Amino acid sequence: MSLDELQRIKQWHVRHRQDNPVEYQAWDLMLTLWLMGWIGWIPAFAFDALWAAPLLAVAMSAPTMYTTLRGKAHRARRLRCDWFKP
Repeated sequence: MSLDELQRIKQWHVRHRQDNPVEYQAWDLMLTLWLMGWIGWIPAFAFDALWAAPLLAVAMSAPTMYTTLRGKAHRARRLRCDWFKP
């Protein structure tokens, strides 16, 4: 997922914050996990905690996994997702 896509989705959530507060918080959680995943590599290597590498890899891909799952639910008409672009 590119930074432009992340920014586009974030801007949509900010504009629709009052209408979709839970979705806004869920997206913030995904961005927090993404950032923790990228920043977490430094202490993981510094403290020789390589057991954290799989967790960090999952955290780094959290926004991509979230948008993929939301897209599948949107296409299956189980969940409406206005910010999703196929």
